[in-house]
Amino acid sequence: MNSLTIAALTFGIIFLAELPDKTALASLVLGTKYRAGYVFAGIAAAFALQVALALAAGSLLALLPHRWVEGITGLLFLGGAAMLLWHKEDEDDGAEGREPANDSFWKVAGTSFVIVAIAEFGDLTQIMTANLAAKYDDPLAVGLGAWLALCAVGGVAIVGGQKLLQHVPMKVIVRVAALAMIVLAGWSLFKAIAG
Repeated sequence: MNSLTIAALTFGIIFLAELPDKTALASLVLGTKYRAGYVFAGIAAAFALQVALALAAGSLLALLPHRWVEGITGLLFLGGAAMLLWHKEDEDDGAEGREPANDSFWKVAGTSFVIVAIAEFGDLTQIMTANLAAKYDDPLAVGLGAWLALCAVGGVAIVGGQKLLQHVPMKVIVRVAALAMIVLAGWSLFKAIAG
């Protein structure tokens, strides 16, 4: 198989696997609260780190203690839900993608980077990337395909969040997102405890 075919195959597999993932939800929420370009820069860098780790570690990522990953993910989701629910709300509820004055590029991109990098650690798509790299022995093609797929899903989620603001008040989005994060936190913590 040539490199272009491997990259395209990897893109398709990772794109489909990432669509229903927690990272897409995190990207959507971040995209509703902050400037889209800032969020995208942070998540794209996080995805690059995760793909690099997957390529470097190969199939060894599958051996990581899954309970720890689930427990940390659950706690991060609880923290995210708390931040959403207790965040000082903007006076202008309809401000589309408005960037609060104190949220610089580095703060928003850095926050986006940390959230996505931790949420993706040991994730199914990272393990799939490692397995594809081991199977095809073409890490550049696999890495490029995986990174582009992850960025595409993140971009779709961010744009979706921006468009959602045109039809749904921010207060409703924040509460629904917080509820979804609490459910995901509960599920992750249950899996961490139950094994």
